[in-house]
Amino acid sequence: MIRSYKFRLYPTSKQEDLLRAMLDDHRLLYNAALQERREAWKRARTGISFATQSSQLKDVRADESDYARWSYDGLAWTLRRLEAAFQAFFRRVRAGAGKPGYPRFKGVGHFDTVIHRNGNGAKWGTIPHSVVTKVYIMGIGHIKVRQHRPVTGRVKTVAIKREGRARWFVVLAAEQELPSPLPKTGTMIGIDLATGSNGLAYTSLGERIDNPAYGKASRSRLADARRALARCQRGSKRRNKARDRVTNVHRKVRNQRQDYLHKAAKRLVSRYDVIVAEKLNTAGLVRRPAPRPDGTGGYKPNGGSAKTGLNQSILDAGWGHFLDVIRAKAESAGREFIQVDPTYTSQTCSACGYRDATNRSGKMFVCLSCWHRDDADINAAINILRAGLALRDATQAVVTRSRITAKSQREGLAVRPHEARPLQADRPLFLSTEQPYLLARREPRPHPVYEYPAHSDRPHPVLLFIEIHAI
Repeated sequence: MIRSYKFRLYPTSKQEDLLRAMLDDHRLLYNAALQERREAWKRARTGISFATQSSQLKDVRADESDYARWSYDGLAWTLRRLEAAFQAFFRRVRAGAGKPGYPRFKGVGHFDTVIHRNGNGAKWGTIPHSVVTKVYIMGIGHIKVRQHRPVTGRVKTVAIKREGRARWFVVLAAEQELPSPLPKTGTMIGIDLATGSNGLAYTSLGERIDNPAYGKASRSRLADARRALARCQRGSKRRNKARDRVTNVHRKVRNQRQDYLHKAAKRLVSRYDVIVAEKLNTAGLVRRPAPRPDGTGGYKPNGGSAKTGLNQSILDAGWGHFLDVIRAKAESAGREFIQVDPTYTSQTCSACGYRDATNRSGKMFVCLSCWHRDDADINAAINILRAGLALRDATQAVVTRSRITAKSQREGLAVRPHEARPLQADRPLFLSTEQPYLLARREPRPHPVYEYPAHSDRPHPVLLFIEIHAI
């Protein structure tokens, strides 16, 4: 597995000037390579690959002394960055995206990272037996590093990153062996995400994970810093200091949010063997609503104001980052992390499986079929957990069937249907006829039992139990 380490750099004033020059030279190389690709396609409808441009680096470094002082491997990584941008553009075009987003030129202040391979233009831990850790960068020298935790594994890449105007970091990518898994706890949990004062998430066991909403708490400080920035004259030193104050507010909010999400994810991973969460498209959720022309040159109301507040709450909660952190920590700890489609999980009763939009009224869930009452988010978390277990069982069934089929084909035997299904007699769950992926609790039933057929006109599945007594 690959693990990243991020440490703060403390360069001298001369080294800081060289770091800025390195970023600027790499930015100019990126823009020149992009211009070459644009002109080649515009004039001759010819595409230029990474291999073609990287083969020109030797001549570029021979002709330009500014590029010769930097590592060849670092310059090649910048060209790989442009190649990755074009590959992402082509992928969005093939997917039929409305705005695929052609790669753009990088302006001053918008190119903040340079990557090197460890041992080729950059080297981590260059001075052995030193009290202070240092990293070597070709053309700059040994830079002091504040290493707050040990680095394990083999360091593969060394990236120099700038945040703001005067904060520098080194990001290491180290290849490690998978750590030993955590001891089994025998428990599993489902998670339903929330926003705002409703909390960050609810679990299927009834637990509530609080949402500090650091972005909302810092709005007044951010507004004051932005007003002070607006009063400054462009290009002045005072404006640069005011811009740094705005950046510091954003940085503090980001650090607070990341720290809280990492701690919350660690608690979940350490307690539960199986974690099931929603599979969300966060970018689509925070997209602003499309305008609604009224045909007379104006526009109809589209709910944009209310959507703006919801978007801010989702981004402030950090849903996407929270799920990514859980996935990474679960993989490292040997836990199972499953994501399922959350469609109708908030409208379906977790007790009987009846689905109706009127079941939920704000925070309260009341089933109109069995009158089951519960918190709406906890009810949805239970449904999400059952959907994840159904998905896991279906995946295991497919794997088992494929393995038996392959073994039988090797041995020249015929496969009987019952041999390709894993035994699940001890699982007291069954698939609901209303939603194929949703599981409902099986209750003990007398015999014989009559059920309405799947094509019944009733709005939800109804089970009719009749017990025959001897007369």
